[in-house]
Amino acid sequence: MDAHDTGSDARRAPDEPDRPAEPSAARTGPPGAGPPGSTEAPAAGAPRTGVAALSPRYQVGAVLALAVVATAVCAHIGLTFLHVAPANTLSKQHGSVVDEWIYPEFEQNWKLFAPNPLQQNISVQVRAEVSTSDGGVRTTGWYDLSAEDGRAIDGNPLPSHTQQNELRRAWDFFLATHDSGNRPVGLRGTLSETYLRRVAVLRLDRNDAAEPDGTVRRVQYRSRTTNVPPPDWSGETVSDRPVYRELPWWQVPAAEAEGGVA
Repeated sequence: MDAHDTGSDARRAPDEPDRPAEPSAARTGPPGAGPPGSTEAPAAGAPRTGVAALSPRYQVGAVLALAVVATAVCAHIGLTFLHVAPANTLSKQHGSVVDEWIYPEFEQNWKLFAPNPLQQNISVQVRAEVSTSDGGVRTTGWYDLSAEDGRAIDGNPLPSHTQQNELRRAWDFFLATHDSGNRPVGLRGTLSETYLRRVAVLRLDRNDAAEPDGTVRRVQYRSRTTNVPPPDWSGETVSDRPVYRELPWWQVPAAEAEGGVA
């Protein structure tokens, strides 16, 4: 048989190059497919973040916390609006609620530097009218509350906010809301009187002013103001005589007299 025959049994010539093998049908498939017989699932999506990554129980807690915060913010905005808005039906009906929210028990002072440095010593004093168990009435002596605070602060490296500011801020609050005749000016006058009266009842109770058989019925404040002596080199002359300001007697409600503000 001739070497150039093309039959199926014919031999290839020695110099005839091999034909490239055709790709197997088993290897065909869509691009990106894994090797044959692979059982791996496709990659999952991106992991969840934020609240969605929490378990259902913590998701509920987060939602409740956000709801509480949102409610508090809305209430604060609403009460602040009623406070700054002109007088209207809502502010008149809910005036006490608005005042309790806007004016805290301990009022803040945001002044960084005092425009006029204090050049006076102000001593706040209080006394009480006490009813005794035998039906009598007696008046106590004056208790110097400022001196008590001074003794508590002196030598104390970490004095409390109450010792430093409660009495001073209460007295400043009263002076800012009353005229020279001790008459309230504006809506905050009554609030300042209530605050100052509560301070008096608490301080008198600490000093056991009523004694075991008595009850505080009325309290009265007075202030003793003296000028701070100027330095010798200033040549300035100021009076060293004390000036007293005496407030009227205030009736103490029964609940406060029995410890209702403790």
